[in-house]
Amino acid sequence: MRTIILETIINAPIERVFDLARSIDLHKLSTKGTNEEAIAGKTSGLIELGETVTWRAKHFGIYQNLCVVVTDYKKPYLFVDKMTKGAFSSMKHIHRFEGIKDNKTRMIDRFTFEAPLGFVGKIVESLFLESYMRKFLTEKNKELKTVAEGNEWQEILK
Repeated sequence: MRTIILETIINAPIERVFDLARSIDLHKLSTKGTNEEAIAGKTSGLIELGETVTWRAKHFGIYQNLCVVVTDYKKPYLFVDKMTKGAFSSMKHIHRFEGIKDNKTRMIDRFTFEAPLGFVGKIVESLFLESYMRKFLTEKNKELKTVAEGNEWQEILK
């Protein structure tokens, strides 16, 4: 099992950042490289407590489905999504938000995952899966930051 922790400072209010992080539409935009598409459950708008979304994406040249459910939600400070079906043995993503001075937000991602296949999966995690997931999440966060700090957020959150 691996855990990736990322911290991103965003020059935007906490409520905006929280909503953008829950946006199915922004998720699709920020993951163009993997052709992510919401195919079941909540497929647009803002995901809420108890709702599910099934993502279809291309990773490592293979299309895969990942279904997650929001299991915890404290607006605008926290939401947690957990995998219910997908390629991982387990996956949990804790999204935390802290308002900081000058109307900025600290967004903290804690992404914990475990590859299938036992010992072989642990080797895969170590050799490349952890770095792949770190890069994927970092790129996604860069896009969220760009949108939150510009004017595009108004179109996404309308």
